[in-house]
Formats: sequence, structure tokens, C-alpha cells
Amino acid sequence: MRRTLVAVVFVAVAGVAGALVYSALANEREFERLIGAGDQAVAAERHFQAIEAFSGAIALKPDSMLAHLKRGAVYQNQAEFESALRDLREAVDIDPSALLAIELLGDVNTSLNRPDRAIERYEAYLALDERSARVHYKLGLSRYRAGRTDAAASALEQALKLDPALGDAYYVLGLVRRDQNRLPEASRSLEEAARRSPASRTAAREALAEVYSLDGEHTKAINELEALAALDAGRADRLVAVGLAQARAGREDAAVITLGHAVDRFPDAPQAYAALGHVWLTGAQRRGDRVALNKALEALQQAASRFDASSDTFAELGRAWSLAGDLQAAERALRQAVARLPVSPDAYLQLADVTVRDGRIQDARDALLKYATLVGDEKPLADVSARIAELSMRLGEPALAVRWFDRAIDESGPSATLQLRLADAAWKSGDLVRAHQVVDEALAAEPGNRLLAQMKRRLP
Repeated sequence: MRRTLVAVVFVAVAGVAGALVYSALANEREFERLIGAGDQAVAAERHFQAIEAFSGAIALKPDSMLAHLKRGAVYQNQAEFESALRDLREAVDIDPSALLAIELLGDVNTSLNRPDRAIERYEAYLALDERSARVHYKLGLSRYRAGRTDAAASALEQALKLDPALGDAYYVLGLVRRDQNRLPEASRSLEEAARRSPASRTAAREALAEVYSLDGEHTKAINELEALAALDAGRADRLVAVGLAQARAGREDAAVITLGHAVDRFPDAPQAYAALGHVWLTGAQRRGDRVALNKALEALQQAASRFDASSDTFAELGRAWSLAGDLQAAERALRQAVARLPVSPDAYLQLADVTVRDGRIQDARDALLKYATLVGDEKPLADVSARIAELSMRLGEPALAVRWFDRAIDESGPSATLQLRLADAAWKSGDLVRAHQVVDEALAAEPGNRLLAQMKRRLP
């Protein structure tokens, strides 16, 4: 009896074990079928079916790194980046050594414009395998986008050490060297990038032309821009770039000829007329040439008549009218310049000049304040700050003048002239302590200054 019972139990256990094994094998076969079906759907670019297949595989094996990786890659390809992040993070959690999943996480964060997070992923990849030139390049690119130029250069140089044929790495390294103001090195990298890039990819040549121009290699810059214009013969901006480069190189006659061709070939392109007007206006200002000024006005009015004329175009037109002595026309053009986005900051400077000549001090100061707001810390503001302060004094607002005289001194350094004006503004605003302090500091630097000594005696 006991033997029979044992036999029955053994048969039952064996049956259950067999059923479990069969079920596991069936699940494994179904999992492999779904993975295969997903791969076939990806190859056929049937992305929805691929996601369905990989989702089925994940339902069978939730802890499958492979299934999460494959579905995440499909989501990435479809620009469904948040879904891609979810799957790829799961893949890395399941297998922290899954290099492809780590790399794709970096790529997705790059697509989402999150360079710092991309950097973390690429660095994690390279901590596991430092032999990938591709990932070193991606790390360098992400560091460059994050503003870490020195670290970017290191990663890009390592990428090129591992794979000297990596043209994109030469290109980004050239941009890094340009931003570091290491122009000869930038030129060498960009020359190599241009040599390795197909003709249809023009970014390296564009950057190379810029670097040549920055380095004073105007002939080389023009040659590159002419090559780009030949490659993109249907684009007005290519020919315009050649003409403006010729003008920067001092070849005004050649610039006028080139831009004249641009106007003839692209009569509907406002940028061609605007560039031609710019060249004529620059010459008119330099030589006091009325004929050139009239030609500048003609070209700039033509450019400004187009519906898509830029703020810069109207600012140039305002400058031309101001030079011609027509302040009303200048103000009309400049008002249009500041009403168009993106606004040319210089339009506010010119508007201040025009309105102050017309005796409208408030309008002039308002224009300068808007200029200062637009520019922020991008350009020196010492002169503009001093002008705002002077106009504030004329408007009877010495407290505001104090603030702007302070900014002018902060940017340009102390000078007796500015310190005298600051002390006067502080006195008139009722801050005698500050007025005495400013004069004492100025006298300590220039004890023999007669005007400072007079101010010291005048202060109560």
C-alpha cells in the first residue's frame, strides 16, 4: 500500500514538473517568436507592430533586458522619447552592463536637449568600455553643447585617436577650438572635416569660412564661401555671404558686383538688397559719399518694402536716413525696426540718437534703457550707462542717474570725470554721505585734480 502511494506521488510530481517544463519551453518559444516578429516588423518599418510584438515579449518575461532594449529603440526611432527613456532605464536596471542600452539612453537625452544627463550616460558607458570612438565622440559633442569646451576637446581627441577617420569628430573639435579662440587649430580640424565630408554636407565649410574670417584669412574665407555658393546655386544667402565677406576684406567694388548679381538673380530676396544697401552705406559713411548714400537708400528701401524684411534692414535704413539728414524718415524706419522680432539692439541706439537730436530726452533715455535690457551682459555698456545717467540728470532724476553712473564706473573703471558726475548726482539725490565718499576716493587717486577739489569745497 505504501509503495503504491509513493508511486502515485512520484508520478504526480513528475507530471507537474513535466507540465512546468513544457510551459516554460512554450513560453520561451513564444518569447523568441515575438522577439523575431518584432525584429521583422522593425526591418519592414512597421513600428506599431514591432512595439506590439516586443510588448508581448515583455509580458511573458518582464525581466528581459533584451525586450525592453528593443522596444525602447523603436520608441526612440519614433521620437517617443519619454517612452524610450522608460524602457531603456528598465533595461539598464535589469543589466547595468548593457552597453547599447546605456548608449541609447545618452542618445535619447541628447534628443531631448539634456546634455548633462547624456554626459552621465556616455561616461557610464566608457567606464565599462573605453574603446568606442563613437561614444567618445558623442561624449565630446554633449560636453560641447553643455559649454564644457576643455572636457569636450579631450573626449574628441580620444575619439580621433581611436578612429582617425571620424569626420564628425574633426568638425566638432574645430568648433571647440574656435570657441577657445585657438583659430589655427580650429582651421586644421575643420579643413580635415571638410575634406572627409560629402559635398552635400556643408556645415564644416561654413564653419571653416567663419574661422578663416576671424583669423584674418579673408581670401581663404571667400574661397570657401564661393565653393558653397557653387554647391547651392539656388540659394540667395550663399551669394550674399560671398559679397559680405568681400566687403569685410575691404574689396568693396567686388562686393558691390557680387551683390548686384545676387539682386539680379534673386529679385524677391530682401537679404540681397539689404546686403547691397549695407555695403553702399558703409562706404558712404567712410568717405562721406553722397552718391553711395543715395544708392544705399535705394537698396535698403527696396529691402524694407518686402513683407519679410528684418529688424536689421529697417535699422540700416534708419541709419541711412539719419546720415542723409532726414530725421523723421529715420525715426519711422527705426520704429519699424524695434517693432519686428527678433529686434536689432542697435536700432534702439540709433533711435536714441535721433530722438535726442530732436530734443526728446525721455524718448532717448527709454530707447537706451531698452537697448541695455536687450544686450544684458553680452556687450560692454559703460558708454550707454553713462548716457542713460546723463539723460536722467537732464530729466531731474538724480537717484536713477546714480545707479547708471555706478554701472558705468563698474564696467570701465573709475575716472575723475565719471566720479565727478556721480558725486553731483548723489548730492542732488540727497545722499551727501555717498557724494563725499565718491569725491574722497577720487581725490585719493588724483590728489591734484582741480575739479575734484572744487567739488569737495562745494559739498555741504
